[in-house]
Amino acid sequence: MIEHLAILGATGAVGREACGLVEERGLRFGRLSLLGSARTAGARITVAGETIEVAEAGKSGFDGVTHAIFSAGAERSQRFAPIALGAGAVIVDNSSAFRMDAGVPLVIPEINPDDLRHHEGIIANPNCSALIMDVVTWPLHRVNRLRRIVVSTYQAASGAGAAAMQELVDQSRAVLRGERPVPNVFPHPIAFNLFSHDSSIGPDGYNAEERKIIQETRKIFHEPDLAISATCIRVPVRRAHSESINLTFERPITPEEAREILAAAPGIRVVDDAESNRFPMPLEAEGRDEVLVGRIRQDASQPDGRGLGLFACGDQLRKGAALNAIQILELLAEAESE
Repeated sequence: MIEHLAILGATGAVGREACGLVEERGLRFGRLSLLGSARTAGARITVAGETIEVAEAGKSGFDGVTHAIFSAGAERSQRFAPIALGAGAVIVDNSSAFRMDAGVPLVIPEINPDDLRHHEGIIANPNCSALIMDVVTWPLHRVNRLRRIVVSTYQAASGAGAAAMQELVDQSRAVLRGERPVPNVFPHPIAFNLFSHDSSIGPDGYNAEERKIIQETRKIFHEPDLAISATCIRVPVRRAHSESINLTFERPITPEEAREILAAAPGIRVVDDAESNRFPMPLEAEGRDEVLVGRIRQDASQPDGRGLGLFACGDQLRKGAALNAIQILELLAEAESE
């Protein structure tokens, strides 16, 4: 059991999802503290039948906390991590602040749970797009080593937070009324539109989201030289990311072999009904724990049989963020009870 759990950023989209999952999965804890900014302090959230008032995170906010989920962005993670660590807490951080630090494990429980043994107080949750891709490619990689991954993502508004989700709704209503959508959270209109992911472009031409997918996957897989190329696009979908993934393997592999491997893997649901033309859709991935995968087919451009194409959808707020953090806490609690 977790003695004292704190959730930083409890009123945000990921924080609220984590609160719901604490109850849904029956995570056992002695005490729960919900922390936020001065603006959100005083809000009330009901978790496991108890209504808890959100407190402002500060120097005393982590007193007595043994475990913490951080879901308030990289800047706040960097600000509050030393305070939480000083109080003796183990942090599961959802931001990008510590993911690539050498001493911080970057963990997906279905892939590298053993890395948790090497934490020094902080465990990082991966980028949501990297996580969704990795869940479905890792089982294949274990059987037949991957040589190259090319991924195109179709990323939901939820990746930019609750305000971005509301902007999608508000702009959609405006467009249907014949009005011009006015962007506020996003740099461009999101309703009935799509655009390159709203993160900074580096000198290599890749944006920050694309670099996260590349670098984080290599770290999680312990494959520093794995060839990966990513293109990340924001689309007018509420909360589930979709990804078109092209793979090159060390040895030939058939779609039938891939379906069998994926069907037996944890955290995955195969949706691959060619006869009915039914494959993963973000609407059906929303609210699910599993990542949906389908459109599994031989890559016609790789005649040696070493290439596959597939399509995956995963709930960005759930498995892409909050659920993965809760699963990490469950593993920590289990290890600490042994």
